[in-house]
Amino acid sequence: MLSIIIVITQSCAVKKYIPEGELLYTGAEIEIKADSLVENPKSLEPILEAVITPEPNSKFLGMRPGLHFYYKVQKEKPGFINRWLFKQFGEEPVYQSDVEAYEVEDVLVNKLENNGFFYSRATSDFIENKNTKEASVVYSITVPTPYKIETYQVDSLPSPIYEDIKYAVEKLNFKKGTRFDLEGMKTERQRIDAHLKNKGYYNFNSDFLIFEADSNQYDNKSVDLYLKLKSEVPEKAIVPYRLGKVNIYPDYELPKDSKVFDSERYNEKTYVQDPKFFRPDRLDPFITLNEGELYNPLNSKNTARRLSTIGAYKFVNIQYKETDSIANDGLGLLDTNIYLSPLNKRAVRAEIQAVTKSNNFAGPALVLTYSNRNLFKGGETLNISTKAAYETQIAGKNQAGLSSLELGAEAELIFPRVLFPIKISDNYFKYAIPKTKTSIGFDYLNRSELYTLLSANARFGYVWDASRYVTHTINPISTNYTRLSNTTEEFQAILDDNPFLKSSFDQEFISGLTYSFTYNELANSSKTHQFYANFNFDVAGNTISLLGKEKEAGEPKQIFGLEYAQYAKADIDLHYHFNFGKDQKIATRLFAGYGLAYGNSEILPYTKQYFSGGPYSVRAFRIRSLGPGTYSNSGTEDETFFDQTGNIRLEANIEYRFPIFGFFKGAVFADAGNVWNSKENPSLPGGEFSSDFLSELGMGAGFGLRVDVQGFVIRLDLAAPFHDPGEEKGERLDFKLDEPILNFAIGYPF
Repeated sequence: MLSIIIVITQSCAVKKYIPEGELLYTGAEIEIKADSLVENPKSLEPILEAVITPEPNSKFLGMRPGLHFYYKVQKEKPGFINRWLFKQFGEEPVYQSDVEAYEVEDVLVNKLENNGFFYSRATSDFIENKNTKEASVVYSITVPTPYKIETYQVDSLPSPIYEDIKYAVEKLNFKKGTRFDLEGMKTERQRIDAHLKNKGYYNFNSDFLIFEADSNQYDNKSVDLYLKLKSEVPEKAIVPYRLGKVNIYPDYELPKDSKVFDSERYNEKTYVQDPKFFRPDRLDPFITLNEGELYNPLNSKNTARRLSTIGAYKFVNIQYKETDSIANDGLGLLDTNIYLSPLNKRAVRAEIQAVTKSNNFAGPALVLTYSNRNLFKGGETLNISTKAAYETQIAGKNQAGLSSLELGAEAELIFPRVLFPIKISDNYFKYAIPKTKTSIGFDYLNRSELYTLLSANARFGYVWDASRYVTHTINPISTNYTRLSNTTEEFQAILDDNPFLKSSFDQEFISGLTYSFTYNELANSSKTHQFYANFNFDVAGNTISLLGKEKEAGEPKQIFGLEYAQYAKADIDLHYHFNFGKDQKIATRLFAGYGLAYGNSEILPYTKQYFSGGPYSVRAFRIRSLGPGTYSNSGTEDETFFDQTGNIRLEANIEYRFPIFGFFKGAVFADAGNVWNSKENPSLPGGEFSSDFLSELGMGAGFGLRVDVQGFVIRLDLAAPFHDPGEEKGERLDFKLDEPILNFAIGYPF
């Protein structure tokens, strides 16, 4: 603490290091004297401030620590810590002598003229304070009435480019009364260039366009704006191009380039491959380029994106080549060559995982995945995965569930197209073609001194990227089977004491439909405001209830001799990220979920229930240990928490993320949340949801360290609770700094 005070004190006293005859530059102020006809002159301030140089040294809470670290390393022996602090946070001083005020005046006037304020004037005046050894500058700017556009028209140009440019001009921007704006004209040229590209002008460039302004016939600062072509524009730049031959190379590799291939025509395209690597009828829907249509870069990007989603190719390269021949309508011709470089047909991936959980369990896991791509020459992918994991309790009082062994296998077959009894036109899917996914999996879990859980699942469904940010996932068939066996006397006693828990394990068969909607902007790091939304809906048991039979009157119905679950469950997960500064972020999250058991079920199946606490939830509580409601097992020696679940879940999180140095990132966070039951569970008293739910939220705060290597994140979060719903009312608000929870996880929590 003493060292921090010393640093702050010295940061306030950097003036003693300022050389004789120099003053520290503290920034600039702009004073605008605008003509009475200038609309909203205040709006000019951020435009002008952006071009003022140099930037003064940064301040933090009224201090300049970066400048302090700079002066410290100027000592004869600065020491390792001072050198490190300077490297991370230091700044070289900016003095009054570094300010070229006259040059800045010229830049300010130029910026105003570019915005239509011709004949502006700028002066500067330094304000010096010898006592604090600081100086600032005031720029006084006189802003006259701006020039405005009276008319905007296209000058005479050859056909057909005249008609295409005229159409683009009529659709947008420069209307009568618009202020003359050079930056706006640059944007207008780029917009027209994009419009012309989409009309087939393959060789056109925005630099070929020029604006001319004429104010001779006006005396009220109005101009006529003319859009022209520059002189000596190449003839081929003003001619639209159509696509000639479209050639696709589905199995392209550089060493094979000189080899003679067989070719096949399909849907007016030529497929060049030998032997047949990819069926043309399967590949054709992904290609939106057609012979005879006008060149359009959007179609080209769309084709490249669609082809890359197949999963069989590592490179997609589309090249255009101008031909010497001319189309019948006098337009240019482009031959299109699509080169597709496939991934290795077969691949094996091994993952060795080291897992540690906040419930004191840790252990290794091994995952092996075999992939076979383009299995049936239509882009299909077969993935077969096996998993073996072992966990043991490395701390804690309770010996129940001392270790667990998990063995699993899953086979997944992905078709890059829609498999449906009724033909669905591929033209409906503009952005991407949906994928059909089928899978079947088996899992064996043995919790020593507790139970063995056998499970199997099968799914059939579709995944569709509707846009860059939107993804739909629907599984019309989603079936799960679980079987609890080898229960120990201790665990059987727990089941007998908790009928709700026992009932959730009795529902061995789950069959229904799942749907997921995801809107994700988080991958777009250029956005200041990023949003993420995920909605999940899960309904089961409705269809098979038509076939269910009662084995005994009053007992749940069964199918195939198994008790089946009937429920509906929905939840929504919202994220908002605010990016600011240098690699700094405020990340927030809100989660709400509800499950309703009905018909054949009185409670949700165990695998469908919610839990709270842990590294991706409320981090100040161990995984599954929070709730339901005000329930607490602190008076027992049980630390397994497997029964602390509910059918309602609410959570909110906020986190400030910042860089430390290199790959190391830091975070300060606060979490709140809990789970509840719709009906009171006598075995877990206090767990029923009520209008007093806000006072029953578990809350905690802490800080974290993350190692972020190109998106692979290892995360350590240390958190302590400050509101524990398991305590008595009046005693819940207590920051338990002496009871922190260390969370280890992979990836960011939200």
